[in-house]
Amino acid sequence: MPVNIDSYKKISEELASNNVTLVAVSKTKSTEEILELYNLGQRDFGENYVQELVEKHEKLPKDIRWHFIGHLQSNKVKLIAPFISMIHSVDSFKLLKEINKQALSNSRIIDCLLQVYIAKEETKFGLSEDEVKKILNEIDDTQILRNISIKGFMGMASFTDNLQVVKQEFKFLKALYDQYSQSSHHSSLTILSMGMSADYELAIEEGSNMVRIGSLLFGKRN
Repeated sequence: MPVNIDSYKKISEELASNNVTLVAVSKTKSTEEILELYNLGQRDFGENYVQELVEKHEKLPKDIRWHFIGHLQSNKVKLIAPFISMIHSVDSFKLLKEINKQALSNSRIIDCLLQVYIAKEETKFGLSEDEVKKILNEIDDTQILRNISIKGFMGMASFTDNLQVVKQEFKFLKALYDQYSQSSHHSSLTILSMGMSADYELAIEEGSNMVRIGSLLFGKRN
């Protein structure tokens, strides 16, 4: 499938005017397709699979900011730690500690988002409200995780045509984000990553400042 250049230009202009970052979800897409968007100025790309991401990073320009947006296993962190720009899918303290360890061994600080469970579906990963609180408190108290920077929250809404359900889920995450980002302790929390191809406009209305869009740019997945 060719890249939908008109759609990309329209969406990127719309997002830029709202100060929203576009992460182009490029999983299963070829390096040629990614380069097409790169040549139009896109620099943030999101991948779900570690091996695929490592291969693409080796072949593509080094100023691409790679976002890992899939479920990440602790034993795979070391493969992406040398170059990853941001990990969106942190869903346990164990994973945070591993990211910190691998960031330290690469002399880097890795930006992370805490993935919060907001959907009504059993299949989605993420932290509960209590777990978010616990992790943020633990980071504050211990000061041990010096090689990670928690930049905000990420959430995936339910896969449903009922926009009212999706809207409520986004509202919940925005309220949680406001609760923490507006406290003096957590001034580093500046990113609320929610919204994908089907619901990004609603997500922006509800306060998202980073969206993850794939099929509207690249067509249906390969």
